[in-house]
Amino acid sequence: VLEILDTAGTEQFASMRDLYIKNGQGFILVYSLVNQQSFQDIKPMRDQIIRVKRYERVPMILVGNKVDLEGEREVSFGEGKALAEEWSCPFMETSAKNKASVDEL
Repeated sequence: VLEILDTAGTEQFASMRDLYIKNGQGFILVYSLVNQQSFQDIKPMRDQIIRVKRYERVPMILVGNKVDLEGEREVSFGEGKALAEEWSCPFMETSAKNKASVDEL
């Protein structure tokens, strides 16, 4: 069963987040390629997952979304790839709008 919790970076779900993390078996961390702040916000989310799971090697993948807006890009492919390498997790870029690489994810 795949259960998706899309918090969209809001604090509305902050109180529930630990519970979802505790019960989750794998995580897809998604940021917007056209929003540098969303890239920065994903880092504490990963830290929270590690803290709650009490395990450094939690299955996760880092995803840069909105590749269809290449002209508005604020986060380079290299930045995303470097962070994924630091975290030892897979990395990919997608477009939910155009469904680019969504099936592969």
